[in-house]
Formats: sequence, structure tokens, C-alpha cells
Amino acid sequence: MSKFIFVTGGVVSSLGKGITVASLGRLLKSRGLKVSVLKLDPYLNMDPGNMSPLQHGEVFVTEDGGQCDLDLGHYERFIDTNLTKKSNVSTGQIYWSILSKERKGEFNGGTVQVIPHVTNDIKNRILSVAQDSGADVILVEIGGTVGDIEGLPFLEAIRQMRIDVGRDSCLYIHVTLIPYIAAAKELKTKPTQHSVKELRSIGIRPNVIVCRSEKEVAEDLRAKIALFCDIDEEAVIPNTDVDSIYEVPLCFAEYRLDEIVLEKLNLNAGPADLDQWQKMVSSIRGLTRKVVVGIVGKYVTLPDSYLSVAESLRHAGFAQGTSIDLRWIEAEDLETGGLEQLEGLDGIIVPGGFGERGVEGKVKAVQYAREKGIPFFGISLGMQCAVIEYARNVAQLQQAGSVEFGDCTYPVISYRPGEPEVAGLGTSMRLGAYPCLISEDSLSMAAYQERIVSERHRHRYEVNRRYLDMLVKAGMRVTGVSPDGQLVEIIELENHPWFVGTLFHPEFKSRPTNPHPLFVSFVQAMLESR
Repeated sequence: MSKFIFVTGGVVSSLGKGITVASLGRLLKSRGLKVSVLKLDPYLNMDPGNMSPLQHGEVFVTEDGGQCDLDLGHYERFIDTNLTKKSNVSTGQIYWSILSKERKGEFNGGTVQVIPHVTNDIKNRILSVAQDSGADVILVEIGGTVGDIEGLPFLEAIRQMRIDVGRDSCLYIHVTLIPYIAAAKELKTKPTQHSVKELRSIGIRPNVIVCRSEKEVAEDLRAKIALFCDIDEEAVIPNTDVDSIYEVPLCFAEYRLDEIVLEKLNLNAGPADLDQWQKMVSSIRGLTRKVVVGIVGKYVTLPDSYLSVAESLRHAGFAQGTSIDLRWIEAEDLETGGLEQLEGLDGIIVPGGFGERGVEGKVKAVQYAREKGIPFFGISLGMQCAVIEYARNVAQLQQAGSVEFGDCTYPVISYRPGEPEVAGLGTSMRLGAYPCLISEDSLSMAAYQERIVSERHRHRYEVNRRYLDMLVKAGMRVTGVSPDGQLVEIIELENHPWFVGTLFHPEFKSRPTNPHPLFVSFVQAMLESR
């Protein structure tokens, strides 16, 4: 039977609950335990798919096509396991499910209430992940902050879980802020005390408190927190700011977090094997080279909008002793000039996205990279922009564009074959993992060293095969296609240091200890071009 660890947050949001969960998951996996993870989000949206990245950061996509919170990316990267759409549950999904049943008469005329119907649905979803995964430990992160009204049903559900599965099978971790008051030159524990008091008033007594702080939490402060919050002193775990998020598992190991969890859950496990992780962290601390990469997008004011792209670049850099200096470039700034922002870059990435805003700036960034011989990586919409740019400026289809952005003379990006021609959100997306057949003698084959690969997708439109012959004759190479040959997956250019566009999102499959081959090849090209 699975054991359950529930992680809540207090005082403020964005404390790093996701990193805490991912780091603990890594430690438990390093001891030979099978781990799975679940994120409960209190918002009413069905999923983040229709939410602006400026609200919650990027939309992470699972193998089975789930559009999920970016924390699932952290989980997959740290624990090195593929999760499913079941691993992200929102209030919207729960209410939709319950109200659909009510309309069908499945409650036999009974009154539908938050307790027990909503809380039972939450618990059933947690247990379903446990059953499907067969994991020894299920880590469950509750989004938001204790005290938020929308989070109360989730907190009540995890309180009831202790009764349903037994006290020895449940453990509660509370992540809280220890603020530093610069004028007083002190860390303050009172917000943590109040946050724990709020949690206990709901009926949940935390077994472990993880203290986020910018300064070191001294032993006397940990003792004070333990006394006022009524937990063991050793269970007050500091989580001080570090240079890299990948150091956090080692910091937790130093304070025996995994051992404390195993003791409180009465779990037997082998010793932690963190050799590979320690080597990776050592390599991060010893990076001797640097490349400057420009990321051209329309959500760059919140870098979390492209979190997986940034982390994938870093992973590739770790493997090659290279630090990645990211320059965030607003695509709209390039539409009427601003190309000087692209000067001095070792590489340019145009990542995925939707909508017309900033597209012309992205096309100009592609043209700059192509003409100046700068290594270029176009991902999803970035690849579509590369096709549009090549069609306009090389294949002489000056009015080339995409049907996503309205009528155009040469729609080189168009609807998927068989899809009805309905503009905007009316067309369905290709979501999740699809196979791709790689061409011999290509940059992609040199990177993958495999003929068939599987990559995750999140897009609505495809390269229009009506114009493919013209593009190929003009010099564009199609080096990756669907197994039936009908859909273009990868394009490349010859006589260029490195120019690759992928309709899929390779960033979703990169791991810190196993960087994605295309990102590794991209970083190598930048180093060689320098």
C-alpha cells in the first residue's frame, strides 16, 4: 500500500513547494523507492491550457497529452519519471465531474455538497494515481497558501486521508517563509507560527516544517519554531537560497529530511545513492565556459513562461562545462527595429506560443540568425516562424504566413490534414507524444543517433504540404516527419552552422542528468561557432 506525503505552503506563494516536492522525491527515489507525484490546484480552470503564461508560467505537457502546471516539469526533471494528466487536478475538473454526474441523476436526488462529494472526489483522484503508478510513496502538493478560501476543500480532503489510510501512512510537510527584516537584521519566525496555527485550526498538524529563507536559519531559531509549532526540532528543515535549484536535494539530505520522512512513515529503504546527482552539482559549480543565448518571445517579462526551455539549455550546458547566459528579448520590440538586441548572441531560440502578437518580430529574429550564421533553434511556433521567414525571403513567396493569423496569399502553415478549417481556438491541438522519423545525414540524426524518436507536441497548425516542394527546392531540408510521411516534424538548413526547427517541444523531455540531444547539439554548435 502506498504512503502519502502532503505538502502545503504558508505565509506567501511562490515559496518553492514544487522544488521541495521534487527534491524530496529525488531523495526517496535514490533510496530505491518508487515515487509518483500529484499537484492539486485550487483554481476553477479545467487546466492551464487556456491560461496566459503571464498568470502561471508555462504549460507543461505530459506524454499522454495532459496540459499541466509547470511544477510537473520540476517533478519529471528531478525524479526522472514520466507523469500523466492524472497528476494535475484542478477545482474546475472536480466540479465539472461532480456536476456532470448530478445532471445525469447519479446522486439519486441527493443534495450535492462540498463535504462529502467534493472531498471524496479529491481523495479518489489521489488514490487513483497511487493505484495506477503502484508507487511506494505518493507526494501530493497543494497549490496556493494556507488560508486561501479556494484551497479549503483540498485541505479537508488531505485531513480525511489520515483517517482513511491510517496515521502511519500519511505525513504532512508545511513549507513556510522565514522573512529577513533588513532594518532589524533578523529573521522572524512569527509568520511561520501563525501559518502553522492556521493549518492546525483546520485539523492538520505538520510533521515537518521546511523554512524558506534568504539567510541561514540558525539552530536557536529552529528550536524556537519547534517549540511554538509543537514538532520535533530535527523536523524543522532549513531551505536557504542556493545558486542552483539542483543543489536543494543535497541540502535536504544534509538535514536528513529523507531519513526523517522514512522514520515517520515506518518505511524501510536502502541507503541513498546520490553519486550521479552530486557529480552533476559539482559540474554546475565548476562551469568554465559561457554562451549567450537570446530567447525571443512575447512572454519574456515572466521567464517562467519558458521555464523548460531555459532548464533544457542549462542541462545541456552542465554536460559540456558551459554556463548559459540567457537574454530575454521581447518579440514585439523587433517588429519596428531593435535588432541591436540580437548582436553579440551566440545563439537564438524562438520558443513555442500562440497568437499573432510578436510574430513579425520572431520572423525578423529568424532572418537575422539565418543571414548572420548564428545557431538557431525554433520550437513549435518558432519552427513555424522559420518556415514563414524562409518562404518569404528565400523561396520568394513574399506574402507567406499562417492561417492562425488570418488570410494570407501563401498559407505555408495551415490546418492539419482532415481538420475542419475553423480559425483560432476552434481547431483541435496535437497534444502529447507522437513518433518522428529522422532522416539520415542530418543534424537531428547526429544528435539523436536514432531513426525513430518520440516527442511531445502542443500546437494546432502544421507545415502546408502544398508548398513543401517549393521550400525544399529553395534549400530547406525536411529531416523529420511522422511515420506516414504526412506531417513535417523537423526542418533544417544546410550551409549554416546550426539551424533546426521542431514542431514538437523537446524541452519537455530534458533531464539534468540526461540532457536532450537537440539542446546538447545546439550548445555544441554555439561553442564551435564562437
